Amino acid sequence: MYKKISTFIFLVVSIMTINSAQALVSVKSAHDVKTTADRLEKVLKAKGMTIFARVDHAAGAKKVDKELRPTELVIFGNPQVGTLLMQCEQAMGLDLPLKALIWEDADGQSWFSYDSPEFLKTKHDVKGCDPVFEKVKGALGNFAKAATSAN
Repeated sequence: MYKKISTFIFLVVSIMTINSAQALVSVKSAHDVKTTADRLEKVLKAKGMTIFARVDHAAGAKKVDKELRPTELVIFGNPQVGTLLMQCEQAMGLDLPLKALIWEDADGQSWFSYDSPEFLKTKHDVKGCDPVFEKVKGALGNFAKAATSAN
């Protein structure tokens, strides 16, 4: 009985900890979804990042006779940084490479969303990689700004 109670308490505390870190960062874009994704791709290439895939979810929905507002997923990364994160906690590989979802809401506003590095750090209980997470946080913020800004 004691073991079940302790396990339950551990799970509740873990969920509360994960929820206390902002899981999703969403930035308004001054552009439509395709333009935002194109701008992201351009800045990623300029920074030497690897673009693993670009998934057009709306096109996929259309193939099965469904409708979906414009939604694109860009999967990207840098093995030099990703490897450091996985050396700290191998399970980080579940969330690498990084992803950005560019999507249109019901009002026609485009958004650039990604998992916050703080959330990923908490989710995987990573210890000792704070400088790497700070670098990732800065890079993601810069990529979002470059892709979404009016200029």
